[in-house]
Amino acid sequence: MEVHQICFPVAGTRAAAASARQQLAAGIRAWGALLDPELLDSAELVAAELITNAVRHTNDGPIVATARLNSDGLLIEVTDASPNVPRVGLPDTEKEGGRGLFLIAALADRHGFDPTPSGKRCWAQFKVSAPLPPHRAFQCRGVDC
Repeated sequence: MEVHQICFPVAGTRAAAASARQQLAAGIRAWGALLDPELLDSAELVAAELITNAVRHTNDGPIVATARLNSDGLLIEVTDASPNVPRVGLPDTEKEGGRGLFLIAALADRHGFDPTPSGKRCWAQFKVSAPLPPHRAFQCRGVDC
């Protein structure tokens, strides 16, 4: 059963990506009484990487950021309209970028991507050790969640 969810569209600009990262992190942190601070920090960094990758590598089309907290854990996912799947490779020590997938792999308990009819869904999941209360809270704006 879903306990918490936040879901919203992201415009494909750097400014929108920064705003979306802050919005998703704030939404997850609003559940802070349920999650330990280390998990919150990891989730915030992973959300930032997933959103940034979608904005950087999707030329056109919708991007949607979602975070769900339920009895299975915390799931962060970003869908976009690009069929191109993320490629993991060794980051170049001379370049500023290229480490996002390594960070996601190091911080999340599980992660991956799934093709969708209109692009792909990139996701990361975190185990949650504390039991969740039985109430429901949703924030969903502008998209079907």
